[in-house]
Amino acid sequence: MPPRTVVIGVDSSTQSTKAAVIDAVTGELLAVGRAPHVVTGEGGARESDPEVWWRALCDAVASGLKESGLSASSVTGVAVAGQQHGLVVLDRSGRPLRPALLWNDTRSAPQAAALTGALGGPEAWVARTGTVPVASMTASKWQWLRENDPANAEAAAAVRLPHDFLTERLAGTAATDPGDASGTCWYATGTRAYDPELLGLLELDEALLPPVADTGATRIGSLTATAAEALGLPAGIAVAAGTGDNMSAAVGLGLGGAGLLDHPVLSLGTSGTVFAASRARPASTALSGFAAADGTYLPLACTLNCTLAVDKVATLLGLHRDDAVPGGEAVLLPFLDGERTPDLPTSSGLLTGLRHDTTPQQLLGAAYEGAAFTVLRALDELSRACGLDPADPVVAARPLRLIGGGALGRTWVETVRRLSGRPLIVPGSGELVARGAAALAASAAGGGDPVAVAARWSAGAEDAELPPVERDTESWERIGSVLDRAAEPLLGG
Repeated sequence: MPPRTVVIGVDSSTQSTKAAVIDAVTGELLAVGRAPHVVTGEGGARESDPEVWWRALCDAVASGLKESGLSASSVTGVAVAGQQHGLVVLDRSGRPLRPALLWNDTRSAPQAAALTGALGGPEAWVARTGTVPVASMTASKWQWLRENDPANAEAAAAVRLPHDFLTERLAGTAATDPGDASGTCWYATGTRAYDPELLGLLELDEALLPPVADTGATRIGSLTATAAEALGLPAGIAVAAGTGDNMSAAVGLGLGGAGLLDHPVLSLGTSGTVFAASRARPASTALSGFAAADGTYLPLACTLNCTLAVDKVATLLGLHRDDAVPGGEAVLLPFLDGERTPDLPTSSGLLTGLRHDTTPQQLLGAAYEGAAFTVLRALDELSRACGLDPADPVVAARPLRLIGGGALGRTWVETVRRLSGRPLIVPGSGELVARGAAALAASAAGGGDPVAVAARWSAGAEDAELPPVERDTESWERIGSVLDRAAEPLLGG
């Protein structure tokens, strides 16, 4: 029997790093190493030390390899998928000048609004980048840094995204990919290159940015001796360009040019996202018109408040997260960290519709409903971005793939099912972001198209398929009415 060959896919998220050790031939998940991150900040601030990410990556890889029981010599490639949009500024030695500004840091909301106006409004940005600046976007964070920490902005010898920073540590080569670059608002999805006019607007020298590889699976170098020693892996193995976490999840699901197109996915994690891989270039001010890791596009809507916000409400009520029941007349919009979709960066949570007979369990259910509604509402716009008519019964009946930590929760699943009225598929393959990164690594090591690789790996997975239930239009309309009426006077919209 020939020796087993494996690849390692790294999921460097907001809260932790996971390193999946995956059989390069069969796609079998052999082990997952884990290590936590530290997020700091009060109010709208959310920051992390990038060196913590690197140490967590080293620890997670070592842990995963040990758990697998395999020799390090069996590893042929590695790739990183990272949290999107974070701003990392480095000195000339490649060390962080300050903590990274994370995707959910909302302090740059004024800068986002100013940038939107400076180019002529939302439509002008969509035409260039596919995306309107909001506080989450890297361009807005760069502007915030220039205005609020000018010394470090001026001292920056390199500007990176979180996954770029880690990939450069692995290969000793600066690189990014079209997928993660498309979340910066200084990369043009039409020309697939940095936009000189936008860089001028931002007063950002292109020399500070990493070159953009053709795809997330492009081999941008080999593991350096220094990184190999830190990770306990062989020097010289393939390092892929890697990508953003949402793009990697799409690869892990087999979405893309060599797999499923225009099939919607709902991810329930710290953030809530809805996305689909498409050949149509997105053009909607309501969505982020990202590029995918494989050369297609990834129209996406993202909310800031999802599982953590609902868990916080459960804690405040002294309930277990699955103690919830439908909210009844109560509406709870759990915008505890401001909100990105809709663009309400300074908003806070809102509760209305209380009665004498309202129970704590209903309040928790209302929090689930508010969080799920916010991301589900973008589904119709997502369909249109893919060139589909959301009113077409065939489109409306297309299954919604449910992923992320929330997909493992009974109440999350039933809330999405009830509010969407759509059939759900909960994929049997776990660790989709890390799995997608592993497929990128396998491709960089000579394994072929990464989406085809991931689709082949997951061919035998046992997906859970749930038929549709009657849509709860009463709750849907009640939540929508509250959100629309409250946005400007109460939520800061």
